[in-house]
Amino acid sequence: MTTILIIVLLVGGFFVGMNLWTRRLTQQGLERVPQLGEIVHVTGGSIHYVEKGDPAKQSIVMIHGLAGQLQHFTYSLMDLLADDYHVVAVDRPGCGYSTRDSADLGRLQEQARMIQEFLDTKGISNAVLVGHSLGGAVSLAMALDNPEKTGALALLAPLTQKLPATPQVFKPLEIRTEWLRNFIGNTIAVPISAKTAPHTLGAVFDPEPAPDDFLDRAGGALGLRPSAFITASQDVVGVDESIAAQVARYTDLSVPGGILYGAQDAILSPTANGAPMTRFGLSDEQIEALGHMIPITAPDACAAFIHRIADAAGSDRQPAARAD
Repeated sequence: MTTILIIVLLVGGFFVGMNLWTRRLTQQGLERVPQLGEIVHVTGGSIHYVEKGDPAKQSIVMIHGLAGQLQHFTYSLMDLLADDYHVVAVDRPGCGYSTRDSADLGRLQEQARMIQEFLDTKGISNAVLVGHSLGGAVSLAMALDNPEKTGALALLAPLTQKLPATPQVFKPLEIRTEWLRNFIGNTIAVPISAKTAPHTLGAVFDPEPAPDDFLDRAGGALGLRPSAFITASQDVVGVDESIAAQVARYTDLSVPGGILYGAQDAILSPTANGAPMTRFGLSDEQIEALGHMIPITAPDACAAFIHRIADAAGSDRQPAARAD
């Protein structure tokens, strides 16, 4: 047996072993975080969602960020709003238990189209969009493309501008070749993610600690799947390819709302992503000493912010009292 053949067999055996490990971790993730809600099919995939509250009340639609899932909202924020609103949390296309058919659907306008099609199918209109992180950029795309169907924007630590570079913690996702993305996702990505999860969560939650129950209650274990890595990689590339065109459209933004940031956000700069949007009619607020994951670490403050935005939008929709 030649040296080259031995090397080929060893390398092949290594990747087969990684694939088997990946399958085991995937099954464990699905068992730890089962499907919570219902699934609606849309053009290009499907949307998994959960809802609480009275459908007759103002709808709040929650859209999570990169490498996340709707459990970021069901963790606690959703329950804080469900008595006063009809609250719907979605898995973005390709995330959690939602699906998407191709990599190009990672672009902002495509994700916005799929979620809007879901809302149309459900008969939800004039919703207040609560977008966190990348979900904020998707919410902005929905407001730009369908202003008549969007009641307001309540954005939590949103991505609003083109980044000079991908945040360091997400650099491994910056893969632009589809076959390589799929190969890595089905072999080494998930085992590596399982080993590096404490470091990754530490970076994302900085300066706060990640909650001990993040993998279960916040759905983090769903990230230990090939589809989660592949979708997140597609998102990184798709957003990079589409956000500049979106930024150029902000002068057309007609939907009211606001932005709330943790002042110590280590993932997205509040100064770079929050303040510039005041030119387009959005308010800009910050919470001192908090980081990027405020839907989980500061749910009360986020709920109060969403209340203010939703109530202000509701007041704007009321007809003015007529003087006799």
